[in-house]
Amino acid sequence: MKHLIILGDGMADERIPSLGNKTILEAANIPTIDLLAQKGRCGLLETVPEGFHPGSEIANLEVLGYDVRKVFEGRGSLEAASMGVDIEPGEMAMRCNIICIENGIIKNHSAGHISDEEAYVLIDYLNEKLGDEITRFFPGISYRHLLKIKGGDKRVKCTPPHDVPGTPFKDVLVKAEVPEAQKTADLLNELIIKSQEILADHPVNKARVAAGKDPANSIWPWSAGYKPQMKTLKEEYGVKSGAVISAVDLIRGIGKYAGLDIIEVEGATGLYDTNYEGKAQAAIDALKKSDFVYLHIEASDEAGHEGNVELKLKTVEYLENRIVKPIYEEVKNWNEPVAIAILPDHPTPCRIKTHISAPIPFLIYKPGVDGDDVKKYDEFSCADGAYGTLVGDEFIKALLDD
Repeated sequence: MKHLIILGDGMADERIPSLGNKTILEAANIPTIDLLAQKGRCGLLETVPEGFHPGSEIANLEVLGYDVRKVFEGRGSLEAASMGVDIEPGEMAMRCNIICIENGIIKNHSAGHISDEEAYVLIDYLNEKLGDEITRFFPGISYRHLLKIKGGDKRVKCTPPHDVPGTPFKDVLVKAEVPEAQKTADLLNELIIKSQEILADHPVNKARVAAGKDPANSIWPWSAGYKPQMKTLKEEYGVKSGAVISAVDLIRGIGKYAGLDIIEVEGATGLYDTNYEGKAQAAIDALKKSDFVYLHIEASDEAGHEGNVELKLKTVEYLENRIVKPIYEEVKNWNEPVAIAILPDHPTPCRIKTHISAPIPFLIYKPGVDGDDVKKYDEFSCADGAYGTLVGDEFIKALLDD
C-alpha cells in the first residue's frame, strides 16, 4: 500500500460567530474530505509537546513521527537544508523574516507578502550593508529568508513575528536566556535596528509605498539552532521511497532531512493563489514512483494569520475541490491501493491570527479497511473517531501500519 499525507497548514480553527458559530471546517463545503472521513477512521492528534511553541516546524516534525525533544534545532536550520545552505560546525542558522513596522509597531510578519523579486533585491542590499565574515543573509521565498551567524549562541529568546502583530517591536526584541548568549542577542538586536535604518529609504520600499503597499522595512530573526541530527523515514519507519511537495522552505527542509525527494511545482506560492492543480498532479505522479508522499498546502495558515475568515474558508474549499477530489478520483481505482491521511499541523484561529497548540483533527482512509462512525471531518466530529487522541509517533505508525 502507498501512503499520502495531505496537510492543510493551520486550517483548524475555533467556532466563529459570523459562520453561525461553526468552525471553518464545519462551515466549509468539503464532500470528498467528508467522504474519506466516513470511509476511514478519525481522531485527534497532539502535535505540540508541552513546553514547545506551536510552530509549523514543531508540528510537522511531530506529524512525521519525530521526537522534537531529540531532533529540533530551530526553524532556520531546517530551511537551510531546502535552500542548499550548509551549516558548518560553530554556525547558527535562523529564520529571518522581512516584516513591516509602522510607527514602531509590528504591522505584519510578511511585509504585505512581498514578492520574491523585491525581496531578493533587499537581501542583496542587506548583505552589502550588514553582511561580513560573521553574518550572512540568504534569500528564500517572499518574506521568508535565512540568517547565518558564525559563533552564534542559540540560547536566545526570539519572538516569531506572526505571533505579535500590533506589538511595539522594542517590547519583543531578542533576549539572552543565559549570560553566555548576551553577545549573540546584542548582535541580533543591532542587526534589527540597523536594518530599519538602511531599508527605510530603499527604492524598493519607496515604490511599494507609492503603490499603497506595506514597506519591507525591518528584518526579524527567530528560531535559532545548529545543524540537526535526524534519521530518515526509511531508517525510522521503513519507508522505502518518498517525496515532499511544498512551496515552503521549512517543509522541504524537513523532507530533505527525512530522506524525501523534493518536488518543485511551478506557480506554488504558499498563498491562496498557489498552483493547486499543479501540486495535485505532482502528488499523483509522485505516488506512481514512490511509496510515500507528503503534500503540504500553506494557504489556510496565511489566511488565518490575516484574520480573514472568508479567505480561509475559500482555501479549505480549494483544498477540497482542487487537491483532495482530483487525487482521490485518480487513485481510488489503482491496482495498488493508496492510504490517504488529511490533517492540519496546528490550528491558526482567525480571531487571534496566530498558532495555538490544541489537538488537531485527522482522518486516515485505507481502502478495504472498515471506517468508524464519524460522518464529517471537523474538529469536533473527529474527536469521536476510533483513534481517539494520539501523541508522538502514534499517528505516523497508524498510517503506515498496513
